[in-house]
Amino acid sequence: MTNDMAFWPATRLLAEIQKGVVGAQEALEHFWARVEKYNPSLNAIVAYDIDAARQRARNADAALQKGETWGPLHGLPMTIKDAFNLVGLPTTWGLPEHRDNYPESNALVVDRLLAAGAIIFGKTNVPRYLADWETFNEIYGTTNNPWNLEHSPGGSSGGSAAALAAGLCALEMGSDIGASIRNPAHYCGVFGHKPTYGIVTTRGHALSGKVSFTDISVVGPLARSARDLDLGLRIMGGPDEIDSQGWRLTLPPPRKTEWHDFRIAIKLDDPAAEVDQSVQECIQSLAEFAARQGAQVSDRARPEIDTANADALYITLVRAATSSRQSDEEFRLNKKQAQEFSPDDQSYHARMARGSTLSHRDWLAANELRHRMRLEWAKFFENYDLLLCPAASTTAMKHDQKGERYERRIPVNGHLVPPTDQMFWAGYSGMAYLPSTVAPIGFNAEKLPIGVQIIGPQYCDRTCIQFAELIERDYQAFEPPPAYDLAAAQ
Repeated sequence: MTNDMAFWPATRLLAEIQKGVVGAQEALEHFWARVEKYNPSLNAIVAYDIDAARQRARNADAALQKGETWGPLHGLPMTIKDAFNLVGLPTTWGLPEHRDNYPESNALVVDRLLAAGAIIFGKTNVPRYLADWETFNEIYGTTNNPWNLEHSPGGSSGGSAAALAAGLCALEMGSDIGASIRNPAHYCGVFGHKPTYGIVTTRGHALSGKVSFTDISVVGPLARSARDLDLGLRIMGGPDEIDSQGWRLTLPPPRKTEWHDFRIAIKLDDPAAEVDQSVQECIQSLAEFAARQGAQVSDRARPEIDTANADALYITLVRAATSSRQSDEEFRLNKKQAQEFSPDDQSYHARMARGSTLSHRDWLAANELRHRMRLEWAKFFENYDLLLCPAASTTAMKHDQKGERYERRIPVNGHLVPPTDQMFWAGYSGMAYLPSTVAPIGFNAEKLPIGVQIIGPQYCDRTCIQFAELIERDYQAFEPPPAYDLAAAQ
């Protein structure tokens, strides 16, 4: 394990700051030196205010000397995804027309992080509209994967995951509607948690001052350890000031705490989204390890859900959820295309056009199907604690930014498929509001990271994170990319 504080879990760094072993200023300058050294080639952190962060770090150290503690993140240097409002830095969503969009107030989760004592010194890159597994845009350019600069770090929280993996920050905050936390965590070899829908407010994670909440979309932490995920979720979680008049977030404790207690189902592949053998083998190895530790493991148990139907339903719902991003001209074009596609055409493009122009009546029918599937998931989790499956079909893909996502191709088991196929692994649980944690579990032959997606029952977020903690403790912890771990090389 590296002895460089840049790769310590946030919980360890916070403990050292509290004890006075490491100062908040010292920690910030350590990360900032790495940003100056490594970020030019990674392009993960794209906006920053280091002067304001330095002043806050000085204040944090002074407070500790007087015996004052701001909160559980006191003095922790961190970054956040571009999509969150932070006063003093632009919120662009990768759109040139929002290059100078400086918000007048923070996202609510940003306020919570600051109130807990965090020192947010920068923002990380995103794809245009947060809608790609490549992280690039016309304002800031392309973000690279620290394990191989020729590969994508994933998206849309690609800058978040790349910054964490390279040791440029201590903690990150991302968002996820289509694997935007889970995909980058898998691609970059870090931990990420997609919370149960609705338990973390998304206010301030929106364009043009919108305040309504988007279906399926969630906000959650990315980190280099499972405990950091739990810490981040506890700070971020809970309703806004309106909803808090009527409810409080009280997540149940983990269902189980040790390997031998867990009842686990394993799903390695699906006709809707073929998975590369290297990813399957890595998850299978984890399953065999879990069984040796006493866990009850089944490779046959599944919720009673037709996965082809689930895949089609998710694309319909997610494209309906993001349909307000269309201009009037784009809406008219998609409406025309939706009418021209054959009803039998189940390509991603056809499903996207239909979902983007869905009538409210048809949305209600789709929503009814979604809630029927939620009930099937609930029945499944009466007998199993978790379902382990891929986060994506392959390891990090090589950079390819040509055209639309559905027009590109990635190699899976020796043949080329549309990368949009793997959206199945995002929507299978996501559109049913379920929590999912991604934990690193290995590498392929090219030394690209592989993560496992840990799906749990609704509101059992801490069960997913607890299982990730077992993986970290006994199977595999975060590993820094070799090119960025100078301390280990010495």
